[in-house]
Amino acid sequence: MTIKVGDKITNEPLTIPSKEKGAAPLNLEEFSKGKKIVLFAVPAAFSPTCSQTHLPGYIENHDKFKEKGIDEIICVSVNDNFVMNAWAVDQKSEDKVILAADGSAKFTKAVGMDADLEVFGLGVRSKRYSMLIEDSVVKSINVEGKPGQAEDSGAAKMLEIIG
Repeated sequence: MTIKVGDKITNEPLTIPSKEKGAAPLNLEEFSKGKKIVLFAVPAAFSPTCSQTHLPGYIENHDKFKEKGIDEIICVSVNDNFVMNAWAVDQKSEDKVILAADGSAKFTKAVGMDADLEVFGLGVRSKRYSMLIEDSVVKSINVEGKPGQAEDSGAAKMLEIIG
């Protein structure tokens, strides 16, 4: 079942970088308590749209999101933590966007945003979407309408939604 506006975000953990451990679990339900979070998901790290448009838009607009009261920006992809760490270095996301791995697609499946991309040799991946989460509750969901684009789920659209 696909998550809806008004639902609590799942507690299915993601994996994020940790200087001490290399990787650490991130329970988004707990992490977002008392915070405003922008989450967006991409089908694959290093893919053209994800690397040229989607992630860069959120990195470039980081300060605008902060001005609008957003505490954190998180990018989720069905990739392993090693790939997400390498992509963070490649994209210079530094402290602007947390790149979270969903290696087994458990988070993605829990929110109902999984997509079977086997025909492209990718297996189960995530749909391209964005969410606004406030105090663990989903306030907005924006699923990308056109393959290969990042307009409905991109940073500019999310800034419009936040107001």
